[in-house]
Amino acid sequence: MTRTEHPWLLPSEMVDPRGPELPGDRGRPRPRRTVRDWVTDTLMFLLAAGFGMIATGTGQVAGNADGVVFLDVMLGALACCALWTRRRWPVGLAVVLALGMAVEPVASGAAMVSLFSVAVHRPFRPVAAIGLLSIATGTVQTVVRPDPTTSFATSLIATVLLVLLAVGWGLLVRARRQLVVALRERAVRAEAEADLRAEQAQRLARESIAREMHDVLAHRLSLLSVHAGALEFRPDAPAPEVARAAGVIRDSAHEALQDLRMIIGVLRAPGDDGNRPQPTLVTLDELVAESRAAGMKVTLDSGVADVAAVPAATGRTAYRIAQEGLTNARKHAPGTEATVLVSGGPGDGLTVEVHNAAPSGEVPRVPGSGQGLIGLTERAALAGGRFDHGPTGDGGFALRAWLPWAA
Repeated sequence: MTRTEHPWLLPSEMVDPRGPELPGDRGRPRPRRTVRDWVTDTLMFLLAAGFGMIATGTGQVAGNADGVVFLDVMLGALACCALWTRRRWPVGLAVVLALGMAVEPVASGAAMVSLFSVAVHRPFRPVAAIGLLSIATGTVQTVVRPDPTTSFATSLIATVLLVLLAVGWGLLVRARRQLVVALRERAVRAEAEADLRAEQAQRLARESIAREMHDVLAHRLSLLSVHAGALEFRPDAPAPEVARAAGVIRDSAHEALQDLRMIIGVLRAPGDDGNRPQPTLVTLDELVAESRAAGMKVTLDSGVADVAAVPAATGRTAYRIAQEGLTNARKHAPGTEATVLVSGGPGDGLTVEVHNAAPSGEVPRVPGSGQGLIGLTERAALAGGRFDHGPTGDGGFALRAWLPWAA
């Protein structure tokens, strides 16, 4: 049973903050009548009673014996009182009152009100059937108990118009309630979807922050790890080499702290993200120079004529790929030479390759999260490109990415 066909859709439920009953709210108790419901039901009762009083004063009842008039009044009052049960048994009550209307003019008002209730709470098929039944019994009434002051055709037209008015009014109220329910459901869905979008945005923001922290800090911390390990395994190294390694550790720690402060600043003030300097392909030379200063052998071969012409987003992705490749080479193949190849142009795309030779001897295990390559794959996919990685035939390791570059 759908919400719009629920028999307990009282008028007060249309303004209830909880809204009408949902399909999953089977255990929800039936709402009690509020002041609004009592006012509505009282007005319907008075309308039916007024219609019955008018019928009592017409020629259909006047002129009859006192016992017949008394019986008409009692049956009409009983029909009006029965309207208080129209919400519980709308169809059954409407059928009984429609049949009684054939011989009891005073019950006609109650029959119309009951027909209106069926039109509000039930689909069109039972409404049409009861409406046709009411027209038929109303026609029988004009024959069995005609009004001397009105012709047969006039009485028949009035009966048809009253039935159509009750049905039309009920369908209008039903359509309005269906519209209110539909708008309420749409508002609830929109609120739920907004919460879901906000949750997804928060999750994506967390992933983006985690990826950015990995890309930024892994490079710095790998320098710290390598040089700290060198000092640990060579405590008898010459003083100049110790001083040089200590200087690299100090500079790397300082740079890592600055990057961390920058990321935390973005978290505290998201609107300032656009003012934060971002690395691009132009700063790739600085990355290579920094790696060389740390004692790493790096060869940069750039075939891009104008690196400044590379789109900012594409250049930033290429920079992160090269940074991750050099970081992995420094951690997993220390002492080997790494080569960074950059080529491409507008319309052909941008290709970035980083590969290193196989390490000589046993390499100490360096802790890592293993998320760097996954993050690069996601970055390249978001940019519309491709990313591949894996060991080479000579025992080394290579990263290769292709990024789109519009003409």
